[in-house]
Amino acid sequence: MRPVSARKPLPLHATDLPGLARLATTATLGVVDVVEAMHHTILRGTGPLGRSPQGRAPGLTGFVYGAVRGVTRLSGRGAEALLGQTARRLPAADSPPARDALLAALNGVWGDHLAASGNPLAIPMRLRIDGQPLTLDRAALAARLPAAGPRLLVLVHGLCMNDRQWQRDGHDHGRSLAQGLGYSPLYLHYNSGRHVSTNGREFAALLEQLLQAWPVPVNELVILGHSMGGLVTRSACHLAIERGMAWPKHLRAMVFLGTPHHGAPLERGGRALERLLGISPYGAPFARLGRARSAGITDLRFGNLQDADWQDRDRHAQHRDDRVPTPLLAGVDAYLVAATTTKGAGHAVGRVRGDGLVPLDSALGRHGDPALALQVPDGHRFVAAGANHWDLLNRPEVDAQLQRWLG
Repeated sequence: MRPVSARKPLPLHATDLPGLARLATTATLGVVDVVEAMHHTILRGTGPLGRSPQGRAPGLTGFVYGAVRGVTRLSGRGAEALLGQTARRLPAADSPPARDALLAALNGVWGDHLAASGNPLAIPMRLRIDGQPLTLDRAALAARLPAAGPRLLVLVHGLCMNDRQWQRDGHDHGRSLAQGLGYSPLYLHYNSGRHVSTNGREFAALLEQLLQAWPVPVNELVILGHSMGGLVTRSACHLAIERGMAWPKHLRAMVFLGTPHHGAPLERGGRALERLLGISPYGAPFARLGRARSAGITDLRFGNLQDADWQDRDRHAQHRDDRVPTPLLAGVDAYLVAATTTKGAGHAVGRVRGDGLVPLDSALGRHGDPALALQVPDGHRFVAAGANHWDLLNRPEVDAQLQRWLG
């Protein structure tokens, strides 16, 4: 007989347990809602098509579901309080990469809920190096970064990812550009489940603070964004100009790796599935589970960048690409990198499939509406063939192209 291997424990701190308890309570209540809605539909003898019956289940059935909710909330509060008392007695500990990855995934899927509910698992936006946050104070930065130079590079990760995941298979674009071109790389760490424009606003303010605190005068700033990170970058630029911030004057270039400038089919497919389930009252309760996905994910349907792209309506109700046009900053070089899983960019299937998540036209900023298309020279576009969305983080030809553009 094969020996039974022990399961690896989740890479979490004991201080994460109160947040997990709160999240588990919310998830349990959501499942109870789905089960009750299905039970109510069956009891009413509703037909296979049409609207779901509204309200809670009546009578004794409704009382039982109400009691289950009450017990769940009471148990959740008790567990959270007990675990919180324990967590407060424990010393602070460094976060290992596996924990950062798990929390980044949780934030990507439910980050807006975590932030709105004050859950301690919500990731605060910070600039980090080697997984350690920076204090944006001139003296603190000078002590932490004695080799700080005048050329700043800020790297912005994508959905469900974190700053440590810029390193892939031993390669990190930030370190490569530091060695080759003398940049000082910093890495943004943020909750990718919040709206892109919410993160963009906070990122813009953080960059303003960074340039004021940098130990030496900044000659140039370059921002490198992967996937959603490119949308957050564009949103930050728009808000910085709108608010008259100083840092865009130092911005020399923006580089986008696999950024869904015009959305991603996977999110549009999720919306289509949600609508399909809603056709039947027996499928509608399960559509609620899909609607729990984060605001960051729904922003990827068409590539929302501004508050105006989602405010004053249900974020799940955006059926067409009606974004407010957000052009690139004038006078700032923009470079677009895409990938295709096929052998060449000219392949019809490769153009639609792109890197497996983002189609070529979306990553390259092409759009049928000239107001939404990104106006960049052809020499500022590059396609990596035979590569997927994450290969853009470590493919040698991508690194070489970055060195050429920025050098």
